Amino acid sequence: MIGCLCLHGFTGEPWEVEPVANYLFEKKRWLVYTPTLPGHGPEGNLGDVTYAHWLLTAEIAVEELLSRCEKVYVIGFSMGGMLACHIAAKFPVEKLVLLSAAAYYVNPIQLLQELKDVVRLQFRGELESDDHYQLYRQKVMETPLKAVKQFMDAVRAIKPQLGNVKIPTLIVQGEKDGIVPVKSAQFLYDTIASEKKELFFLKDAKHMICHGFEQFELMQTIEEFLMKE
Repeated sequence: MIGCLCLHGFTGEPWEVEPVANYLFEKKRWLVYTPTLPGHGPEGNLGDVTYAHWLLTAEIAVEELLSRCEKVYVIGFSMGGMLACHIAAKFPVEKLVLLSAAAYYVNPIQLLQELKDVVRLQFRGELESDDHYQLYRQKVMETPLKAVKQFMDAVRAIKPQLGNVKIPTLIVQGEKDGIVPVKSAQFLYDTIASEKKELFFLKDAKHMICHGFEQFELMQTIEEFLMKE
């Protein structure tokens, strides 16, 4: 059996990577796991955790998949992409996929605007009455500064590990991403030590890359990469 660990971003939830997770489960019948990182989700409090909790959660998840599966792939979105790099540097996973990976810092205000666009499409304009959106918006607006510092510290701690990432890696970046700049993807491509790495740009994609109009192209790109020998 093949396992796949999907990691969401800072202040986010598993729904950020849900389209990819669902696609791989439904089409490939892989064992796909999308944990909620500590402090995240409706009941979470980002002020109560450090980035060490996020790393530990990702490590426990990949260890469980490795114990149950012949091969394990790791997919990370935004901050989850940096956590995925940590996993790829430390554990015997087969392949790494980075989506809008935040080697450079996010802009929380722009994140809210992009979230509005996503939710507006998903809920047909009923934005203000959507409880999920309101909870998410409140969490982002009330994110404590010490949590933002933990995010920055996580990125800073993981960057030196990129030279230890030697497995095949796919880096996907939206050219219209207003949160993670294009230079982040280029930096990851230049710094990751793997001899097999690909850098793929989606011309019209914003930060919420799994929910954009180029979703089908994204899924195909990921699937083709993961199925390569």
